Amino acid sequence: MASRRRAREYALQALYTADLKGDTIPAALNALWAGLVDGEGIDESRPAESEEVEFAQRLALGVDSNREGIDALIEECSTNWRIPRMPVVDRNILRLAAFELQECSDIPANVSVNEAIELAKKYGTKESRAFVNGIVDRMGRKLDRLGSRPS
Repeated sequence: MASRRRAREYALQALYTADLKGDTIPAALNALWAGLVDGEGIDESRPAESEEVEFAQRLALGVDSNREGIDALIEECSTNWRIPRMPVVDRNILRLAAFELQECSDIPANVSVNEAIELAKKYGTKESRAFVNGIVDRMGRKLDRLGSRPS
């Protein structure tokens, strides 16, 4: 059964690799898929399903093509944090979440928020969960994808 969470992990891995190596997203995706075919990758228990590959590519390529606007949104919603100063994992989780919130109306906002938090818990530091949660929540509210806070 295809898993969107697993696809998000693949997209995060490609974004992270491209960010660290200064590579393009398509090159990072190609390397990821080649590694998975060779038995490497995040979850070796089963091969990636076509739906997971398609969704991961939709996310990673979407972040790539909307990067300038995504980074501007993240910086606007973060306090005293510029993109280059953020931990690499955290900023790429935020980019995935921002893309979903901005461009993926087929994905409920609360799912995008929860998935970003889960990625932060799994791949980030102990501070990542709270950091990502706060910024993703602000982005969702700014984009009117999440309800307003009670007074």
